[in-house]
Amino acid sequence: AADKIRLMPQDFFAELCEQIIQHLNHKIPGVNTAELCQRIQTSGVEINTGDLAKIANILSFLFSTAARNNLSTEELVTTLGSAGSTLPKHAVQVIRHVWNEQGKAIAASEDARDMATVGQFVDMKWKLGVAMSSDTCRSLKYPYVTVTLTVADPSGQITDKSFEMTIPQFKNFSRQFKEMASVLETV
Repeated sequence: AADKIRLMPQDFFAELCEQIIQHLNHKIPGVNTAELCQRIQTSGVEINTGDLAKIANILSFLFSTAARNNLSTEELVTTLGSAGSTLPKHAVQVIRHVWNEQGKAIAASEDARDMATVGQFVDMKWKLGVAMSSDTCRSLKYPYVTVTLTVADPSGQITDKSFEMTIPQFKNFSRQFKEMASVLETV
């Protein structure tokens, strides 16, 4: 991971750190590593989404552990140095700055000791389609619904999950959402 961090421009690394801090403070649902990766690649840096997700997970673990242990900025930087860290100087400087500016908010958060262990729902999209034919069946005319859920996992990684349903399955899915809405109205 340190090699990939070395490749990242300082401004993108800082943006990633800030988004992770915001996620840990529950200000944003997660970090969209796919979008950030695309912007980094556009700037001419060779990095893939998987590597960026690993870096995000490492930083999330670093910041949440520092919050749990209520580390000061100097303690965090000293710990990074004493752990035989091979992080480049620019990365340590960014971590120092971000933690100094925003780390106290995580440490002060009531949830710092119990960081989220489940994902968070971000968005849902659906579309209706009809399968007209296939190579084995000339006339299907089979309607289906494609649902795409956008979810932020506990580390803040935003991913899309897609699945298809038949019309009866979608009606059942919709009915369950209506039931949830009616229960929530009573709360």
